[in-house]
Amino acid sequence: MMAGGGPDQRAAGGPARHIPVLVGEVLAALAPQDGDVIIDGTFGAGGYSRAILAAADCRVVAIDRDRTAILAGWDLVNAADGRLTLVEDRFSRLDVVAADLGFAQVDGVVLDIGVSSMQLDEAGRGFSFRADAPLDMRMASEGESAADLIARLDAATLANVIHLFGEERHARAVARAIVAARAEAPITTTRQLADIVARVVHVKPGDIHPATRTFQALRIAVNEELDELADALLAAERVLKPGGRLVVVSFHSLEDRIVKTFLTERSRASAGGSRHQPEAAVAPATFARIGRKPVEASDAEVATNPRARSAKLRAAVRTAAPARREAPAPGWVPDPFAATGRRR
Repeated sequence: MMAGGGPDQRAAGGPARHIPVLVGEVLAALAPQDGDVIIDGTFGAGGYSRAILAAADCRVVAIDRDRTAILAGWDLVNAADGRLTLVEDRFSRLDVVAADLGFAQVDGVVLDIGVSSMQLDEAGRGFSFRADAPLDMRMASEGESAADLIARLDAATLANVIHLFGEERHARAVARAIVAARAEAPITTTRQLADIVARVVHVKPGDIHPATRTFQALRIAVNEELDELADALLAAERVLKPGGRLVVVSFHSLEDRIVKTFLTERSRASAGGSRHQPEAAVAPATFARIGRKPVEASDAEVATNPRARSAKLRAAVRTAAPARREAPAPGWVPDPFAATGRRR
């Protein structure tokens, strides 16, 4: 699905549905200019797209695989009058989306990683345990749901998923509890799963809900979020023109680790070879990082927008070096399915 507009105008228009995180810092790192083409790879409620359109007389290509987000963005498309195009697709394909629209290269790519506040607020999507709902968690209405995933994974693989993607210390106990419970009856709702986890994970008053990390892990697995992020970073490397800017906002350590690894590896020259092999040609750096440490939200922003508390922004400028064919070091994206010999 694609939504476009008519003649060019400067107005971005329309109130935002939620508060975008680190929006000022994103604009500073992205530095949009008149005439630029910028990809917003994670449109969501349109917060970044709206801010970019207001900051410069530029063109924005916004991508989201959630059809609900695309449909909700039509008002912004109309207000932008031809400068905003919405595309229903995965942001891992952002270079393909750009090429399909006639853009061989672009001036900027911005990514806001993770589940959106709208998805969490829609109880029927099954992302949250705040209300009882079908155990779904799919960002797009296709593929396996969370209920499907926990119905078929063996205890060892399920524990790997919960440990690696949720960073849950009690992953084995949670996996055993899920396997035991599903032998009695299918686990199909968020409340069922939350209650199962709460019986084996005990927390102190004031801590996060005991099922939080398990829900995060299943959501990441269902939507292949870390693979999507890794592929999107590689796609951005391919599509950004020299001087183009990559800006990524992440919300937990797994995402930030992938972004940091990518930018660290791509911001230095890489040489092949070993003491047994002739040294290969040096591959020049494809990015120059903007700052060594991530940008975090101010206390004032956190006070008005608690979602910003865990946000980290990393940015870099594309060099003139050709995109590399190889991915960064093996293991830069954790794979809980590796031991089983199958990805899904």
